[in-house]
Amino acid sequence: MSKGDKNFFADKDIQVILGTLLRVGVISAMSVVLVGGFIYLFFNYNATVDYGNFDAGKSGLSSIASILHGLKTMDGAAIIQFGTVLLIFTPIARVVFSVFSFLIERDYLYVLIGLFVLCIILYSLSDKLVG
Repeated sequence: MSKGDKNFFADKDIQVILGTLLRVGVISAMSVVLVGGFIYLFFNYNATVDYGNFDAGKSGLSSIASILHGLKTMDGAAIIQFGTVLLIFTPIARVVFSVFSFLIERDYLYVLIGLFVLCIILYSLSDKLVG
């Protein structure tokens, strides 16, 4: 086995881990949203909804702190929102894992590119997360 073959297997292992990470993230987010949807429908089945006026801030679940507070009280809408946050953080976790895998491979150009992408993602989400 040559050095090139060893790197091929390491790259293939990393790709399998990344694929598994994405799959587990999406399935867990979907499960959380499904459970939250059932809880929401169970407690709010008779609520009337006005689709004529949309108010995005009406739910009060626009920050991580408010979502976590809603999780403590088992609020269905907060659980759904938490599943959405999990879905958003799944590709972010992939970027973080990629940066570490590039560090292990000592490929510093891709480490810098990955960190740059991570900074852009976190900056774009910063006002939505702190809220």
